[in-house]
Amino acid sequence: MHYYPTLSKDRKLKKIIETHGPLELRKHNRVYLHLCASIMSQQLSVKVARVIHQRFLDLYNGKNPKPEQVLQTPFEKLRGIGLSNAKANYVQHVCRFFIEEKLTDRQLHGMENEEVIEMLTRIKGVGRWTAEMILMFTLGREDVFAVDDLGIQNAMTALYKLDNSDKKKLKDDLLRISKKWSPYRTYACMYLWRHKDTV
Repeated sequence: MHYYPTLSKDRKLKKIIETHGPLELRKHNRVYLHLCASIMSQQLSVKVARVIHQRFLDLYNGKNPKPEQVLQTPFEKLRGIGLSNAKANYVQHVCRFFIEEKLTDRQLHGMENEEVIEMLTRIKGVGRWTAEMILMFTLGREDVFAVDDLGIQNAMTALYKLDNSDKKKLKDDLLRISKKWSPYRTYACMYLWRHKDTV
């Protein structure tokens, strides 16, 4: 069982950890595909996102396509699985970037968190939040705090009785509280999301 000493010191978080039990982070390869999936799922429910992702894989007989294969796929075919013009473009941007930069899974797994964010946000359509989700759920990094995530903001505002009328001050408060959770801030985020979904 995972033990998160810095999180357990926070009485409010400790209760949530006890409710939900240990969580696990895994490391994955084919980072470009996780990035594509992340773009496809933006602003969609989990259910709809799964359907679209499955349709995407079905274009390649259910196998994981290489970046080159995605780029060779006619644009209308990508649109046909339920992607907007923008999302279909962004998926192509991701694959083109990985080819042009000769970016490998090994390189990304070896980079520091901020280096990964800097690298991935150079891709049109990939913002900081998306890069942070890749750090957490694809590269398995344990100490990432998604301060701009609305779910995290809402959960912490309620949990720590914060004033959210001033967005800049709220952000400062969230960062101040989260500092104490290092080096397990990713787990803190995962517990906060779970807590938000069950409240």
